[in-house]
Amino acid sequence: MDLRLAVYQLAASNQLDAAQTRQLQDLAGFQREPRSLAYWLPRGVAVLAAALLGMGLIFWVAANWEDLGRTGRFALIQAVFVLACLGALVFSAARAPLLLIAMLAIGGLFAYFGQTYQTGADPWQLFAVWAVLALPLCLVARSDVLWTPWMLVLATGITLWMQAHARHSWLIRADDIDILLTGWVALLAACALVSPLLARWTGTGPWPLRLGLVLAVIMIAGSGLSALFGSDIASPYWAALGVLVLAAGLLLTRQVFDVFGLSAVALGIDILLVCGLASRLFDNGNDAVGAMLLLGLSAAILLALTVQGILWRTRREAP
Repeated sequence: MDLRLAVYQLAASNQLDAAQTRQLQDLAGFQREPRSLAYWLPRGVAVLAAALLGMGLIFWVAANWEDLGRTGRFALIQAVFVLACLGALVFSAARAPLLLIAMLAIGGLFAYFGQTYQTGADPWQLFAVWAVLALPLCLVARSDVLWTPWMLVLATGITLWMQAHARHSWLIRADDIDILLTGWVALLAACALVSPLLARWTGTGPWPLRLGLVLAVIMIAGSGLSALFGSDIASPYWAALGVLVLAAGLLLTRQVFDVFGLSAVALGIDILLVCGLASRLFDNGNDAVGAMLLLGLSAAILLALTVQGILWRTRREAP
């Protein structure tokens, strides 16, 4: 129960007057500064300032495109990168925010390089190189401040790679199964990199893994649904369902258990199962009303079983 709500209920049940209620609130610590505020506030402000500074650098270069020469643009972005890395080396307390600036400068540098020289490279190559070059920064920082955006950059690169190599753009077909599996495995491998199994070496917390799992569920379930509604259920749909079931099985283990990630993967499995049932019910010319009732009942039962299963596993994790 929420502490504030409990205090109000206690005051109401004991019929306390205003003065006694304020005294009870003081005992509960409502007027005191939260214990973790002094720790998290300066760190949060530093991370926000680093993100704004890195993005501001990119926008400033774009806004002053005509005023800066080619050499000046390259020199500015590279100077910010070098200064951020040197600052992280000297000021260990501000290492994560400074390396975040360096990470954003890498993206801005390669984006500017691609626009300046028109190399003809696919967009996914920019994000792939960005992720590779930012990986040492993440390993040095050992903080979710860098691992979380790194996961977003890598997932974007994988998605663009799948789109560039698929034979039918965003339309999923059975003959794209090798490309789909490669992309899915690559993103799930990145999730394994930021999982608790390697936290001793990477220093990651829960958020990179959670973001990676959410992005993986969107990618995998979206591909399966595209194949399902594209009347090409044979391979991609069952492959997506199988990969998510395998991921859920791994998340159920004690070593990598995470209730947030498990809930996201379970939701993706439920969506695929319900949509698969819907395609069967409505494609066979069944009664629409009966099919809707059966589909709704099945979805409710499946959701209830999923919630109960996650709660059971969570209770086993926490005595």
